[in-house]
Amino acid sequence: MERPVKTRRYDNQTRAAAAARRRQRIVETALELFTRRGYAKTSVGAIAKEAGVAVDTVYAAVGRKPQLLLAAHDLLLAEGDVDETGAPVHALQRRYVTDVRAAPDARAKIRVYTSALARVLPRTAPLQDALREASRLDDECRAAWDGLERRRAANMRLLVADLRATGELRADLDDETIADLIWSLNSSTFYTALTGRGWTPERYATVLDLLLVRTLLSDDPPVESPGAHPPVERTRYHVGRRRRPAE
Repeated sequence: MERPVKTRRYDNQTRAAAAARRRQRIVETALELFTRRGYAKTSVGAIAKEAGVAVDTVYAAVGRKPQLLLAAHDLLLAEGDVDETGAPVHALQRRYVTDVRAAPDARAKIRVYTSALARVLPRTAPLQDALREASRLDDECRAAWDGLERRRAANMRLLVADLRATGELRADLDDETIADLIWSLNSSTFYTALTGRGWTPERYATVLDLLLVRTLLSDDPPVESPGAHPPVERTRYHVGRRRRPAE
């Protein structure tokens, strides 16, 4: 009597694995077409055809066009990593997020984070801009855009909590203020404005790193928080005119 049970379990696992591969293929195809043709010129039918599935399968596996764009966007943030269902891994499982959390001090965390932005924003910013533009005329796109912005804000609060745990953030800036500041500086609008002025992704990351370090970190010795990494000695830089010796 046990053999049929094992067979059913094997069949379920096989179907789940096939569904995961199919979902991953759909999202990867959507990303390729959105990148090559643009959001407005890419239809769900075109994605289904390129992925070798029916349109109804696309809807069932991922969702409608705005959800396809969000999934493609998340695949870029995940740098290609997917979970057992074929969906992009959760934000906390992204490679650069785990690297940020493993970094030993606030400066290192900021450096890891800004370097990651230089890698992903060149590809995610056009998708975000396209969704924002579509949201002006389409309620479903508007809901997707609002959800993306809320999710970004929530992720920034997690980042700030990790930075605060080092004991190196300024005490006169509350976490919500810092999260909103980073949220605005890593937006596609801010990034696209600078690259439109001829900035490279690397220059953006370098300047953002400097800006965050000088704006957010305290000049006082770090105060260790419960569960924080051991504080690391930081070099202080003083900007200003050199005083003349008293005569």
